[in-house]
Parts: sequence; structure tokens; C-alpha cells
Amino acid sequence: MNTIVPAAPPLTSGSSRNFRVAMLAPGALVTFVLILFALGLVLFLGFRVNDGSLTGAGFTFGNFVIVLTDPLYVTVAIRSLVIAGLVTLATVVTAYPVAYYLAFHAGRHRGLLLFLVTLPFWTSYLLRVFAWKIVLAYNGVLNSALLATGVLSEPSLAFLNTPAAVVLTLAHAYAPFAILPIYVALETIPKSLREAASDLGARPAYTFRKVILPMSMPGVLAGALVVFVPTVGDYVTPAMVGGPASTMIGSMIQAQFGKANDWPFGAALSVSVMLLILAMLLIVRFADRKFGSRT
Repeated sequence: MNTIVPAAPPLTSGSSRNFRVAMLAPGALVTFVLILFALGLVLFLGFRVNDGSLTGAGFTFGNFVIVLTDPLYVTVAIRSLVIAGLVTLATVVTAYPVAYYLAFHAGRHRGLLLFLVTLPFWTSYLLRVFAWKIVLAYNGVLNSALLATGVLSEPSLAFLNTPAAVVLTLAHAYAPFAILPIYVALETIPKSLREAASDLGARPAYTFRKVILPMSMPGVLAGALVVFVPTVGDYVTPAMVGGPASTMIGSMIQAQFGKANDWPFGAALSVSVMLLILAMLLIVRFADRKFGSRT
């Protein structure tokens, strides 16, 4: 005998409005108080004169003029973009085959492999950087292995405190951020398209170049963006494995808010970095439209 469940009473306009307000309030609070207010405060500080107080005094464009004209900051900004670009390129190139295997060939092991991909998230970012420092150090794992196999006669200083060490460490740290969006983009490609290409006589390489790669570009661009944005301003990794030749703009910002105690200039540097990232977002958005976003 079927049980008749009474229908729920319809929501009145007042209760519906209260429900929407209750659901939107946490997000609005975080957006306006923790994000927009903080960004507005940084922008405000960027136009202030440093007098040692918390909010500075007067208004000036001098901080931004120094950022744009001082060769030191221009050089460090360009170096940050180059290192972040190399990290993004290395991460996406190595992440794509992993995502491809997960999407099309992992089979019943897909869940386990996805779990292993996300395993680095279970450890501290700082611990992962320390691990690479142990591997690349003068008496580290890499030098010991090369000495044991006879490749080197003495330990090399070329592995640590170099821009290459920064690129390698950041590429490893951010690999899951690129693998997951690319995997999602590949997973949503209809199987019928690949079958149709095969039925029409297309070789696997041609199918990949004409069907799979173009349709996965939104995921590739999303992964590249997720990797590029945080690596531009990273200062922990360059400080631990990079050395003086790998100083990035994040280290300069941290120094202004720390030892230099010049918060207005640090804020101007931060705003300049945000404008650079905004320019990159616009470029990626244009590329996303060119490749036909499916999102």
C-alpha cells in the first residue's frame, strides 16, 4: 500500500526573500569585507606617502612612478613573469599526458589515480619546498646519486639557488592545479566524436590534433591561469631554493611590508602586480574565446 506524503506548504514571498538573503549573506560578507575592502585598502595605501604611520599621509603618484621607472623593479617584474611563464609551461606540458591517461585509459583505477594526484594537498606547501631543497642541496639526494653512479667526481652547486630550481619546485607544487581542470575538460569530450573520427579513417595523432586538443583548450587555459597567477607573486620558494638571482616581485613586496616598513610602496608594488595579472587574464580570456570555450 502506497503512503501518501503531504505536499510541502508553498513558500510565501517573505520567507522566500529571507531564505535568499540568508544564503547570500555569507558570500556577500566574504566578498565585500575580506576581499573588496582589502583590495580597496591596498589601492588606497598605494597613493599614500610613507610617514611611518599605519595609513601614511597625503596623496602621491610617486610610488607608482618609482615602480615604473626604477630598473630594479622593472627587472624583477620581468623576471617574475618569465619564471611564472616557464613554471606554467612546464606544469601544463607535464600535466596534460597525466590528465589524458586519467580521462581515457585509467579504467577502473581512475579513482585511485585521482586520489594519488591530490595526495600532495595533504601535506604542507612548505614541506614540499623543503623536500626539494633536500634533493637539490650540495650534499643532497641528487648529488649523492650522481656521485655514486660516477657521473660527477664532486658535488655540484648548480642544482640549488638557481632559477631552474625555482621553476622545478613550483612546477611540482602546482602540478595538481593543472591536472584537474585539464582532466575535467578531457572527460567532458563526447566519446562519439572520437569514434566518428576513427570511423572516418583518422589516425590517433590526427584525431588528437583536430578534435581532442582544441576541445580541451578551455581546461588547458584554466589550468595555466590557476598556476600562473599564484606563482607570479610567490616569495617562499625563491627565498628557499632560488638564491639572489631568483628574487621575484613577491619577495620585494614582502620586504617593503617587513624590514623596510614602507607599506605605501609595498601596496603600490602589489597593485602593479595585480594589473599585470589582470592583463594576463584578459589575454587568456581572448584566447579562450578564440578556441571556443565550452564553459
